[in-house]
Amino acid sequence: MAQMLEFSDLDGWQDDNHRAALSTFIDTCTVLDDPDWAPICRLAPDAMASDAAARGFFEMLFRPVVIGEGPALFTGYYEPELAGSPVRTPRFLYPIFARPPELQDGQQWLDRGSIEASGALRGRGLEIAWLEDPVEVFFLQVQGSGRIRMPNGQVMRVGYAGRNGHEYRSVGKELIRRGILGEHDVSAQGIKAWVRANPVLGAELLQHNPSFVFFRRLPDLPPEKGPIGAMGRSITTLRSVAVDPEFTPLGAPVWLEKNGRNPLRRLMVAQDTGGAIKGPQRADIFFGSGVQAGEDAGAVKDDGRMIVLLPIERAFAQLEAE
Repeated sequence: MAQMLEFSDLDGWQDDNHRAALSTFIDTCTVLDDPDWAPICRLAPDAMASDAAARGFFEMLFRPVVIGEGPALFTGYYEPELAGSPVRTPRFLYPIFARPPELQDGQQWLDRGSIEASGALRGRGLEIAWLEDPVEVFFLQVQGSGRIRMPNGQVMRVGYAGRNGHEYRSVGKELIRRGILGEHDVSAQGIKAWVRANPVLGAELLQHNPSFVFFRRLPDLPPEKGPIGAMGRSITTLRSVAVDPEFTPLGAPVWLEKNGRNPLRRLMVAQDTGGAIKGPQRADIFFGSGVQAGEDAGAVKDDGRMIVLLPIERAFAQLEAE
């Protein structure tokens, strides 16, 4: 189901910083190889002259389209900064791994239990770094990128390098199913607290999610830049979202109308994906790096509406295909 709207139908459209959104859009324009995008990307830099020009750019070249039925589900993600070590020590016992060379894209490989509980990768030299808390290893995999501060003060940036091909299962939903936490009590902070308070049962709970993520070092990524998203470019705080590319084209502008405790009306860009991000009205908002970003992202589980801005011809084609 798809419905075309007018820009006047978008709640708060005129109040946003369209120039900031356009700057984020331009960051991944060079990756868009579909002919629909080429003329748009050529015109984009000229529209950076003012916010009025940026808003006019979007209104002239795109049409807002609601894909799928609401309400939307919005969550948040971030880039953690964690203490770690390049080698195993009595404090730092839990590794993050590089991608095994035999793992092929799309292949269903060893599950989380085989890797963590059975030690299937032990002794292969694939450890990138060691962390002090197994629950932080788990959530680093959920976020897909991070900054690891070593004992000497140096910071290692790591990014997503692949996964083991198993479907993501929510440990939050499993806690609800078991009657351990109520639906309104489930958050990243709540899950971490419960796992730390129940280390044996917590380890078993984390293995409920068989999906496992591998990492790569990012030595050339400047500290002021965000982590690398699915399009191979740095993502931008509160301007980049992870989407399901089956429904939302990567690189497309996306208008978010998020409700909840901290409502958000903002133009963002679909520049990332995630194992738990499935469906046309599903988006994961990037909140930035560090502790506060983690607090902000972990508290988001809100409804609302998600509108994709499509090039005009593609927007009409989307409607005709329904």
